[in-house]
Amino acid sequence: MRITIIIPAFNEEEFIGLTLQSLLEQSLQANEVIVVDDNSTDATAAIVSRFGESHKNIKLRTKQSSPEHLPGGKVVQAFNYGLQHAQEFDIVCKFDADLIFPENYLELVAQTFSKNEKTGMAGGFCTIEKDGEWVVENLTNKDHIRGALKAYRRECFEQIGGLREAMGWDTVDELLAQYHGWEVQTLPELEVKHLKPTGKTYTKAAKYKQGQAFYSLRYGFLLTAIASAKLASKKGNPSFFMDYLSGYFKARKNHADFLVNKKEGKFIRSLRWQKMREKLF
Repeated sequence: MRITIIIPAFNEEEFIGLTLQSLLEQSLQANEVIVVDDNSTDATAAIVSRFGESHKNIKLRTKQSSPEHLPGGKVVQAFNYGLQHAQEFDIVCKFDADLIFPENYLELVAQTFSKNEKTGMAGGFCTIEKDGEWVVENLTNKDHIRGALKAYRRECFEQIGGLREAMGWDTVDELLAQYHGWEVQTLPELEVKHLKPTGKTYTKAAKYKQGQAFYSLRYGFLLTAIASAKLASKKGNPSFFMDYLSGYFKARKNHADFLVNKKEGKFIRSLRWQKMREKLF
C-alpha cells in the first residue's frame, strides 16, 4: 500500500529530527514524508532539508501564515497545503512533528487496513513522560485516534471530504467516517512517544474554541455540558469547564457555522448518546 505522511511543523527544531529518524527506521517505509514548514522562525526547515538531501522520500514544503498558534485551523491548513503536493496514495497520514514512533508502526497500520476493507481510519496511542515513565496521554476515549497520529484509507478520506480547517477536525473526521459506514480502529499495542504534551501552547482564546467546536458539531447544550465536564476533568482544570461553555454560548449567539449538516448532526448526537449508555449499562 502506498503511504503518504504529511507533517505540519511550526518551530519544531527541538523534535522534528527525532520524528523523521523514527520514520526512517520503520520496518515498512512510507513512499513520501512531506514536512510543511509553516512560517517557522527557527531551524526547522534546515533540519528537514538535511534529511531530504540523503533520503529522497523526505520532502520539505514551505508555507507562509500567521505565527499565532490556534488549534485546528492552522494545522489543517498546513496539512492541506502538503496534500496539494502529494503523490497518489492508498493511505494518507497526518502526523505531528514531535513524535517518536515504534519501528513497526506503519507496518501494523498498513496490515490493519489490508485485513479489514471497512477500516477507514487507524492509529495508535500517544504517551507522555511522567515521573520517568511513558504513560498513555489520557485526554480522550480509547476508541478515539488522536489528531497527532491519524491514518486514513484514501476512499474514506475522500468520502468524508478531507479535513475541516477548524477546531474539532479530529473528532468530526471520525464521526463522519462512521456516518458513511467506515470503522475507526485504534491499536493499543502501538504506543507513540509524544514529546510535547497537547495544549502546552494553547491560549485562553484557544480554550474557548473547544466550546465552539462542540457547537459546530451540533452537539446541543446537554451533550456539550457533559463533554465539557469530562474534558475539563481529564485535563485536571475545572475552570476549563466554564471556558468551554462560554465558547459554546458565544458560537450560538453569533450563529457560527456548523461543520456538519442537520442529518449528520442527528447521527452524531445519536451515536454519542449510544456510547454513553453502553458505558453506563
